[in-house]
Amino acid sequence: MIVRFMSALMCAVLLCANVAYSWNVRSFSDDYDIRQALKLLDKAGADEVFENLQENSVKIIFYDLSLINFTYCNHHAINSVDNWGDRYILINSKYRRASKEELACLIAHESFHKGKRATLSEETLATRKEAYYWSKLKVPGKEYKIPELAGRLDKLAYLYAESTDENNLIEQRIRNSKFYQQQLAISSRNRY
Repeated sequence: MIVRFMSALMCAVLLCANVAYSWNVRSFSDDYDIRQALKLLDKAGADEVFENLQENSVKIIFYDLSLINFTYCNHHAINSVDNWGDRYILINSKYRRASKEELACLIAHESFHKGKRATLSEETLATRKEAYYWSKLKVPGKEYKIPELAGRLDKLAYLYAESTDENNLIEQRIRNSKFYQQQLAISSRNRY
């Protein structure tokens, strides 16, 4: 009888421990699809993503990014601060149909942006994490609804896998991108 009681007690403790380490995804978004992506990240053990989100009290929503600036219409997502100082991850509303795996990777990327302007090292880290989570979460053989997003993530995952400590292919891609040269002012730093 004592053995059964101890076994039941151990099971209860283990179940409570699992619940205690699960993140409350509702605190980050009211959107069902975004919460599903967050649950996927939670299952994958992406505590670093949730710690970043919690640290900055981030809310995640779908948003028509062209309303901010028309040049943002093709951005995947941005990390932004509103007029009251509240931080948001705005996922381009054109990706509302994206899979939870793809959304999870976009969220992971944006969670690593903490400053008002990204630096080369921050953008490299965010992109590396996006690629890492795609390589972990992508379902083999699944046909993704938005081929250009899945294709972009596949390329990043390839660069991540092929990178070494001496040859970071993701950093090279960012450094050589005209978009990031403008965003991060990399070209002016390359002259010195």
